[in-house]
Amino acid sequence: MQSTPLSLEDIIRASSRALVIGVGGGGDVVGALACARFLEFCGLEFVLGGLSWERAVYDPVPGPRRLSEVENVRALHEYAWLANAETRTDTGVYFAESKMAAALRTEVLLLDINGGAQGVMAALEAALKEFDADLLVGLDVGGDSLAQGHEAGLRSPLADSIVLAAFAELEKRGRRTLWGVFGYGSDGELNVEEIELALSKLAAAGGLLGCWSLTPKTAAELEEIIKTVPTEASAIPVGCFRGAYGEHKIRGGQRKVKLTPLTTLIFFMSAKKLFHTLAKPAQALLASSSLEQANDALHAAGIRTELDYEREIYEPARRS
Repeated sequence: MQSTPLSLEDIIRASSRALVIGVGGGGDVVGALACARFLEFCGLEFVLGGLSWERAVYDPVPGPRRLSEVENVRALHEYAWLANAETRTDTGVYFAESKMAAALRTEVLLLDINGGAQGVMAALEAALKEFDADLLVGLDVGGDSLAQGHEAGLRSPLADSIVLAAFAELEKRGRRTLWGVFGYGSDGELNVEEIELALSKLAAAGGLLGCWSLTPKTAAELEEIIKTVPTEASAIPVGCFRGAYGEHKIRGGQRKVKLTPLTTLIFFMSAKKLFHTLAKPAQALLASSSLEQANDALHAAGIRTELDYEREIYEPARRS
């Protein structure tokens, strides 16, 4: 008799406390809260987290911040720290996680990806131990982590790929993990058709584990959070939950997204199956132990990254 494949409810029932990370930096921590509230509804406690990388519109210095570049954090590891409402960069920029900490009145984990996939693995192990968490959840807002690298609209593959590679390896080593995609193209990079094709390929490989939607209660909470934690991509699903539909421009009109009720869904999947089935960018940088190694690995695969774009913007501005 064929054994029953692992399913979302099996993973949740076996767990008691989750570490939920917004894997793309910035406003992904808002989407991570939507995921965390679902897990809380299922009876789990949670600790929320994100990356020490703000969008260039808020922090013009390219790349994620290092421990030496931040103030008012509690370090658990070189690449994992706890942020509070007063956590900021040494140039005075508050992280989205700092604002989330203020809104929730609790500390929020900051994950630094400057150590590449290998550094993230070590940092996550330290955080799981600190919080006695038995479930590791990554939440990607928009769906970049479903990319194979050739998609025309792909702009920010680096952060998602580093964290996905770390998750996949930790799952391989026996850690209980979930990978979630929320927003269904809400960052204007992969389009709806590309996301649907990727999800169908993942489903065929047995990697799709389940799904959940925003509810009136969670949508109302996110609406309040977004007032103080700025985000475009994580706000799109809330608008769709309120009935928004059609085409909408974001990022100052540079990208367009399709507003659909499907945007309100969180698709849960196996990080390991996603890594092996689709994620060529993550595969390329698994061995990386620094941000530059990871970035160079994507260059070798013919993929430009968000770090490249930030550096292109920053250098002329700095010289002038």
